[in-house]
Amino acid sequence: MSGSPILKAQGLRKVYKMGRSFLEVLKGIDLEIMPGEALCVVGASGTGKSTLLHILGALDRPTKGTILFEGRDLFAQTDEKLAQFRNETLGFAFQFHHLLPEFSALENVMMPCRIAGFSKKRAEEESEVLLARLGLSARLHHFPSELSGGEQQRVAIARALVRSPKILLADEPTGNLDRANGRQIEELFFELKEEFGLTLVVVTHDQSFAARFPRILTIEDGRWKT
Repeated sequence: MSGSPILKAQGLRKVYKMGRSFLEVLKGIDLEIMPGEALCVVGASGTGKSTLLHILGALDRPTKGTILFEGRDLFAQTDEKLAQFRNETLGFAFQFHHLLPEFSALENVMMPCRIAGFSKKRAEEESEVLLARLGLSARLHHFPSELSGGEQQRVAIARALVRSPKILLADEPTGNLDRANGRQIEELFFELKEEFGLTLVVVTHDQSFAARFPRILTIEDGRWKT
């Protein structure tokens, strides 16, 4: 890895209003992530890990601070432009898969393509290829309730990757799985990172998963632990 950061955070602060009081969750976070890097963020519950990930992924705006993507100020853009950026450039995987229960595995994966204006045929073809890569060719038309936890997470990962994002952001992606399925998903993340040339940013409580990353940062009370 060389050159400029793909993602750069400067002075990130996030404050939530709680009635008459305020809760400061992030207290001045600086971060540079290089293209192709695999980064893991760890820390106790309530320290700001998920809040940071949501801001890095432009799902939430910081109270103060900036996020630069390839040198461009993300939050100088409108919400509409940010939504387009997320759909085209970022992939998200969460502990709870957020699959739409009334749609099949294939239809769930097709969703980002359809939102982007792809034809149904193109969306189907690209989604089928990705689901096959993740070992789900026989489960295309199954609904989430008919899939195991590990299969649901694979569908969610396929949905995250179907637009060929530059960055994959994952929040506790193995946290809802048993150990065997969790280890399989871990392996899959690293395989897909190399295969798709992804920049990978993962938040996890799982120390054995975290230990596999070349770079680990610990957040404590809204700041990096030194």
